Amino acid sequence: MNQLIISAATEGEKPMPLLPNIWEMGVVLVGFAVLLFIVVKFVVPMFEKTFAERAEAIEGGIAKAEQAQAEASAALEEYKQQLTDARAEANRIREEARAEGAQILADLKAKAAAESARITEQAHAAIESERQAAVVSLRSEVGTLATTLAGRIVGEALNDDERSARVVDRFLADLETQNAGAAK
Repeated sequence: MNQLIISAATEGEKPMPLLPNIWEMGVVLVGFAVLLFIVVKFVVPMFEKTFAERAEAIEGGIAKAEQAQAEASAALEEYKQQLTDARAEANRIREEARAEGAQILADLKAKAAAESARITEQAHAAIESERQAAVVSLRSEVGTLATTLAGRIVGEALNDDERSARVVDRFLADLETQNAGAAK
């Protein structure tokens, strides 16, 4: 049956294979126009919007990255400045400590010298007082021995304190004169 319909349609006119069918072309053109209208009206703006959002996001990311880079550079410069300041402060503190240490050392040396002088002076005073005590003790012992010896030589007791003191003083004066002459 299909064969009959096809042969009845082709009997009357002979189709030209190079010429397109006008109705078919019209329907395709109307469909294409509707499809083109839908794409231009709805799809292209959506693509444009998406492209714009992506471009904005990329530009915003680049701007944020540049801002972060600038902040990082500023922070690095601030860190370097603080490090330089801290080193200078440490050097200043170190020099102050050295100067203070030298001052403390000088003070301690001065105190030690003063203490040494005081101790030496006390030692000299103690030695002088001991020498004086020894001289007094020796005088009394020498005096006693001298009066005893003189009493034995003279043959009589020299119990008179005044006389024995004079004899002892004269004896010691003679000894000091002899020692002074021998030392020269």
